[in-house]
Amino acid sequence: MKLNRTYAGPADMPATIPLFPLESALLLPRRPLQLTVFEPRYLAMLDDALSGERLIGIIQPTAPEMTAGPPPELYPVGCAGRIVQYTEVGDGRCFVTLMGVARFRVAEEMHYATPYRIAMTDYAPFSEDFTEGAGEAAVDRESLLSTLRRFAEVNEVKVVWSDIKKASNEALVNGLSMMSPCGPREKQALLESVDLKSRAEMLVAITTIGLARGDDAGTQLH
Repeated sequence: MKLNRTYAGPADMPATIPLFPLESALLLPRRPLQLTVFEPRYLAMLDDALSGERLIGIIQPTAPEMTAGPPPELYPVGCAGRIVQYTEVGDGRCFVTLMGVARFRVAEEMHYATPYRIAMTDYAPFSEDFTEGAGEAAVDRESLLSTLRRFAEVNEVKVVWSDIKKASNEALVNGLSMMSPCGPREKQALLESVDLKSRAEMLVAITTIGLARGDDAGTQLH
């Protein structure tokens, strides 16, 4: 284990990674995701990750997980996150902050004697994820901000515009994508977007459709 580890490309990533299936969860490169871990199998996963590479793969199941029966299938693409903060609460729960590193495609799910799932992963299709700011110049920032303004007005969401203005295009697109109150399929589509420009365009389209339908988007963009 190395503190403050950085990853220059797919070759720096381990061949396998523990999987944390979470419906409606989205993790993207260089963005934080806060989790509360309490199930024994995922506490075991966390313990193993902390003693190793500190990497966990966030991935969506294709259906809700049931208490009985086989585990649900997983979407083919997830995102690896590095544990950057960890707090034991003392009541069987742990608070964890992951920082997104890069997306991966599941090459093969492994069958090890662990209570949690593990997969061989392929990062090569997402090599741009390792370069901060890749594709920023192609993002239509004004279109994104215009859509955010409409969303905020309709849903009476308070937005700190001074922070928005300071944010890079990458931070803006990925941050808003992660906070979007859209459903699991839309989250997966945002995750699998080819590049930052495509993700921004998809986010605008998803938000615009939701506003047109009058969806109750809640206040998740606070």
